[in-house]
Amino acid sequence: MRFTKMHGIGNDYVYVNCFQEPLPADPAALAVKIADRHFGVGGDGLILISPSEIADARMRMFNADGSESEMCGNGVRCLAKYVYDHGISRKPVLNIETGNGVLPISLEVENNKVKRARVDMGEPILEAEKIPTTLPGERVVNHPWPRTDDAHSARWFELKGLDPRWTCVSMGNPHLIIYCQEVKSVPLAGIGPELERAPMFPRRINVHFVQVHAPGEVSMRTWERGSGITLACGTGASAVCVAGVLTGRTEHKIVAHLPGGDLELEWSGDNHVYMTGPATEVFSGEWNGG
Repeated sequence: MRFTKMHGIGNDYVYVNCFQEPLPADPAALAVKIADRHFGVGGDGLILISPSEIADARMRMFNADGSESEMCGNGVRCLAKYVYDHGISRKPVLNIETGNGVLPISLEVENNKVKRARVDMGEPILEAEKIPTTLPGERVVNHPWPRTDDAHSARWFELKGLDPRWTCVSMGNPHLIIYCQEVKSVPLAGIGPELERAPMFPRRINVHFVQVHAPGEVSMRTWERGSGITLACGTGASAVCVAGVLTGRTEHKIVAHLPGGDLELEWSGDNHVYMTGPATEVFSGEWNGG
């Protein structure tokens, strides 16, 4: 099976062109093997590029643990680059079918190759039951952290500099945003997995810690549902943009600094979030199934 390794500011996936390759019989199991950074190709997961009846291509995205996610902002930028660069469709604006609907992607092309892409990430979902979370209230905005006897709640939010208020946003997949004084000091490897699987998040959740530098600038670190610590998360950065407006911390247009690079976000007047960032093809190879 031929594959291509790509990344969007360090959020890296193994891509399979199912226009040419047979659809894997068990993509979840393949994701676990091929994403392994010691015994496989290595990556945050597996993305299948398939024909679509309603768009230029379809994206199916599997995390490193084999779980399937609805969307990946960095992943869909790279998929659009692959579709354009490899001649599947040479349109300046591509429509890509995802688990969060069909997303239009505007391409910035240099020397017949896509360098950056602007993704219409769609409208944020703010209703608590649709995110989903069982936290009380119609929306979860600056919600006091739930004081329970569970291990994830009592000890972590006594950490100095961590704001004990939660904001939840869905961009087709669920996100928890927590603000802090210094993002690099958050013990992400400890707190991330506990929050991901906290009982008030029935489908688990992506966790983001955010430091606000100015109304138009933030830094963030991410624990991704099913993949762990990643260098970037496009849907997460989009959710952070929305959360900043909802909580009065940031403006509708921001630059988000992630460990892998920068993304430009805008929660526009049409209620859609737009994300702009680079996409990079690293190498291609042959997977023998071992």
